[in-house]
Amino acid sequence: MIITGAIFDIDGTLIDSMKIWDNLGERYLLKLGIQPEANLSKILYPMTLNESCIYLKKHYSLAYSTNKIKQDLLKILNDFYYFEVPSKKGITSFLTTLKKLNIPMVLATSGNKKLSIAALKRLNLLKYFEAIFTCDELQTTKKEPDIFYKAAHYINSKPQHTLVFEDNLDAINTAKKNGFITIAIEDKSNIYNKEILKTSADYYLNNFNNDFFKIF
Repeated sequence: MIITGAIFDIDGTLIDSMKIWDNLGERYLLKLGIQPEANLSKILYPMTLNESCIYLKKHYSLAYSTNKIKQDLLKILNDFYYFEVPSKKGITSFLTTLKKLNIPMVLATSGNKKLSIAALKRLNLLKYFEAIFTCDELQTTKKEPDIFYKAAHYINSKPQHTLVFEDNLDAINTAKKNGFITIAIEDKSNIYNKEILKTSADYYLNNFNNDFFKIF
């Protein structure tokens, strides 16, 4: 197999960050000394940040404005990415091996660019990547192939020779449909989709270890 490039997602792939999105509301309420309802994460999951703020204000009769609640939630997110979020186990060794193989790497994320860069810098992972592409900047989502094409073009790598590492099923399906080699990454947030991810992606990794390179 000829590999000329690799594209990595960030949240849930390089860093173990999905948990903050699962318990952001709970963290906020507990800081206020309020006990959150048991299924709060499921209630907030489909909501935008603004919708979540409105729900928290109304349901918990909070005295703060929705804008104040939003700023407080963003502060929790900011602190998590800057000071707390860990990298996925084995990722440093994995990226080092790719670099030794002279495979250029780029980032493609639907997450916040500033927070992503802050986390990767702290974890000493940013140095492995030549560029970062975001859905916000390209005004797209990972249900469309634009971000993957843009990232691959940057490193002069054709889709059929480019690895795409993702934890999201939609992103895996988009990349594979458009000719990329897809590697699904197991994460606590996608474990319910494990079997579908296994059949949808070209490869499935429970964790980052150098056994993967036996395919080369």
